[in-house]
Amino acid sequence: MSKYKILILGASYGSLLASKILFGGHSVKLVCLPAEADLINSEGFRVRIPVRGRSEQVELDSRRLPGRVSAAGAAEVDPGEFDLIGLAMQEPQYGSPGVRELLTAIAMSRVPCMSIMNMPPLPYMRRIPGLNSELLRPAYTTPVAWDDFDPATVTLCSPDPQAIRPPEEKVNVLQVTLPTNFKVARFDVEKGNKILRQLQQEIDDARFDTPEGRIELPVKLRFYDSKFVPLAKWAMLMAGNYRCVTERGTRTARDAVHSDLETSRSIYEFVLDVCVSIGASREDLVSFEKYAAAADNLSRPASAARALDNGASNIERADKLVQLVARQKGMCHPVLEEIVALVDRRLEANRKSKVAAA
Repeated sequence: MSKYKILILGASYGSLLASKILFGGHSVKLVCLPAEADLINSEGFRVRIPVRGRSEQVELDSRRLPGRVSAAGAAEVDPGEFDLIGLAMQEPQYGSPGVRELLTAIAMSRVPCMSIMNMPPLPYMRRIPGLNSELLRPAYTTPVAWDDFDPATVTLCSPDPQAIRPPEEKVNVLQVTLPTNFKVARFDVEKGNKILRQLQQEIDDARFDTPEGRIELPVKLRFYDSKFVPLAKWAMLMAGNYRCVTERGTRTARDAVHSDLETSRSIYEFVLDVCVSIGASREDLVSFEKYAAAADNLSRPASAARALDNGASNIERADKLVQLVARQKGMCHPVLEEIVALVDRRLEANRKSKVAAA
């Protein structure tokens, strides 16, 4: 088996995928803020994962895994030195100083690039036949940042596992709250697919030593030929994550879904229909019943809602992206229209507050 050098932008959520990759003995470099990089370089990172049938969660210490992890700032890495690149930051961050320049260098390197965002990168949307990607640009914070990418080198990995940084811990600690699988679509370049298939096998084969013996861990990497499988996350985002946003603040994802189950089902099924309209099959997607059962365990507001409450001027606009895709197919749903309008209002209020404060 080959040993790969893998670059991941984003040390928070990125450390979850990194912890799984390290089981295969690969070298992972995380791009993050200076304080985070210093801590990871001196102490590694910890990922805590609940395991079914065990009262205590498992803690993965990167220093004790077969691979090697390091961290650096955006200006300190050359993407051409890597075999695979993961994008695990929030979409608005890719337009920020330093990261924007690194993203351009990644595009020019043509290294296979796997997004682990809720928001599919614009080059990935260009891989979907029959969509006018130019009409999708308003959903992106800095759409021009994606212009240099060859769509064949970009794929999407659905970030279905849920994780948080416990506020009482150091920033190199990640707590997994929903240990589901990463679902990644194939590249249009075979080099990247070879790497993904190897990583999938290694993660499947990995076992962790405990006092009771070697155990299998949750959170796998699942490779799919269909480019639509990761888009199953869209329905979940619209029925749950973005409905955590209210005029008065936030609510949990569980409340967003289960406080009005029929409305949740209606918007969820609509988004599945949107996915089918652009080429997905129903087999690519996740049923509402399965999602609703998982949402019963989501006891925190989604990150987009928390960001709005914290005064963010920009958040990932997967809601607007789905709206714009639906419009290209002549489709519309009142709940989706309300979500987009509400997020627009909340962002505008946050921007005005920042201007007033300045």
